[in-house]
Amino acid sequence: MDHEQFIKSVSGISAVLSVDSSRGEDAIYIVAANDAYKRTVVSSPELFETNVPYTKYIHKDANFEGLCYRCIQEHHPIHAYVDAEFFNAWLDIFLLPLTPDENGVEYTLFSYEMTPKADAEKLADLSPETGFWVLKTCIRLRETTHFNDVIQSIIEDIREICDANRCCILLTDYKNKTCKLMAEDCKFKDGTTSMASVFNNNFFPIAETWPKLIAGSNCFIIHDESDMEIVEKISPTWAQSLRGAKVKTLVIYPLRSENMTIGYIWASNFDSTKTLRIKETLEITTFILSAEIANHQMIRQMQILSSTDLLTGVKNRNAMNNRILDNDNGVHVIKNPFGTIFVDVNGLKTTNDTKGHQAGDALLKDVAHTLTEFCKDYEVYRVGGDEFLVITPGLDKEAFDALDATLHKNCERPDRAHFAVGSAHSSEIGTDIRKAMQLADARMYENKEEYYDRHPEYAWDRRVVAINHENQKP
Repeated sequence: MDHEQFIKSVSGISAVLSVDSSRGEDAIYIVAANDAYKRTVVSSPELFETNVPYTKYIHKDANFEGLCYRCIQEHHPIHAYVDAEFFNAWLDIFLLPLTPDENGVEYTLFSYEMTPKADAEKLADLSPETGFWVLKTCIRLRETTHFNDVIQSIIEDIREICDANRCCILLTDYKNKTCKLMAEDCKFKDGTTSMASVFNNNFFPIAETWPKLIAGSNCFIIHDESDMEIVEKISPTWAQSLRGAKVKTLVIYPLRSENMTIGYIWASNFDSTKTLRIKETLEITTFILSAEIANHQMIRQMQILSSTDLLTGVKNRNAMNNRILDNDNGVHVIKNPFGTIFVDVNGLKTTNDTKGHQAGDALLKDVAHTLTEFCKDYEVYRVGGDEFLVITPGLDKEAFDALDATLHKNCERPDRAHFAVGSAHSSEIGTDIRKAMQLADARMYENKEEYYDRHPEYAWDRRVVAINHENQKP
């Protein structure tokens, strides 16, 4: 076949590629290209060279190479619609097997269209089986109030569709260099180690190598030993881990949102005869899950910010109000027996006036640190400028008294923030949380007065406390 004449008759961005595995790493060559293709890689068609490795003009892409190999091996046209990070665009790719030459060299027609954003119609161009799966996934994500449970059920379905031994979602935070397992499912659950013990923050250096493997494409696939050798060159530690786990095949897709990678989804030891179905399923699933997970993370972050005191890191007054309201409404009842402890920083006003608000903030942080140190299993709130509340659901009177004694023992440590403590237990006043809070608050003020009796240098603080206490009376 005269490839030069043939390619001139093809409209759209197109090239003829030769695939000859005997060339080693440079197995795929561009043997002919039309002017539309040439203009995408050089400033003028006259500068374009043929019979050169495809990597002379575009970034090496193991996923693209895999498509080319499957096209000629299966002698079947291949279509892929991919999010090509390297080009910051979506590529609608078509590969068509051509007649091999007399030397047995295989050829494929490579054609593509590029758009800056995803085309909904092309994304929806799915097989009936995948279309049903995608619709089912979208409905489950929209209807649930238990996001993590739905993600777990989706990952279980994906593993079954792929007929894989294992399927996982790993979330990554490249800014803080951390990662955590979001969901996983294994074919052989009995005696199989959970990946949660592996995918901790020590694993992040391995996850950090995956963009190099994916190399601007939309996925990376291990089909055989030659693909594993690629992994070995870029991520030797991971290759060793995969070999140790007897992983023979693997497909991994990045979860991207707003041009950022937020995680990865992959299946290992899958049925290689279903590769095209698996790719189709994972391509559209990662597109959907990326948006849903990013949205969930954003909402979760907003919830944290709305309920967290930004200075001290403990829960804020808004969180306390919601907690008491949930208890009143029976939504989240405080387990009986319970205790309440009010803590108030001593000398904060004087410190702010004489040493500055930065020194005052240091006192608040120190008290919050003390409370989270001794009350780490309970609920700690900053409910006012210098006031904190601790609620201890399920704590009996004896254990509660021991905790109260510990706080009193540590409320005036040298070179640390001083604070007043008042407490009340449900065994004294019943299950009314508001009454327990009022009694604890009153006892805290008594403790504060006793402290100021011993520290006349804080006379102005004492006066401010008295005024505030008076104003709070009904």
